[in-house]
Amino acid sequence: MLIRDWMTKDVITVGPETSMMKASKLMRERKISRLPVVDDSGRLLGIVSDRDLKEASPSKATSLDMHELYYLLSEIKVKDIMTKTPLAVKPSETVEKAAVLMMNNNFGGLPVVDENLKVVGIITDSDVFKVLVEITGVTEGGVQLAFSLPNSPGKLKDVLDDLKGFGARIVSVLTSFTHADEGHRAVYIRIQDPDKSVLTEMVDALSQKYTLLYWVRDNLNPIIP
Repeated sequence: MLIRDWMTKDVITVGPETSMMKASKLMRERKISRLPVVDDSGRLLGIVSDRDLKEASPSKATSLDMHELYYLLSEIKVKDIMTKTPLAVKPSETVEKAAVLMMNNNFGGLPVVDENLKVVGIITDSDVFKVLVEITGVTEGGVQLAFSLPNSPGKLKDVLDDLKGFGARIVSVLTSFTHADEGHRAVYIRIQDPDKSVLTEMVDALSQKYTLLYWVRDNLNPIIP
């Protein structure tokens, strides 16, 4: 999945001379936690986050009076506190790459730039969550079956063929090596919810033929204590 299809295109930016107070107010009003900093042509110069603003703000124990405090905050510019060499991604790159960069660097979002380094969007951890929900098909409900399969050609096809034999309608197929045994992979298959009798028969047959780690029927209603 490409970043261009999931990024926020109507991105809010600020200039380097924007005051810290104005940037903070803008974030609060728009309910965002980061702002790309651009020059007059829209080229990326840096990024400022709510964390940058908090770190630059005077301590609550300051001896400054209110007027002095407001003057100080109005004098601090975005250019003084922004990250000046921010990581960025292109719209033609994958959401997966953006997710890895965010995870490895503990970022909540990345600016998206074109070939001329002009900001054309921003992708955040919220966008990545949306992608996860979309590719799993969880909003369709249904049943997820998890298998441990040998990492060799044809093994997944065998499972899918057996599911087809039970009339199962596949919603999504995901694989992972992270929690799998050596030489195996974990495969997560979501199907539309079958009749109870069919599900019981299907689970029994698949358990005898493959290593079925679990099966679960998703109920999207939250648990409320």
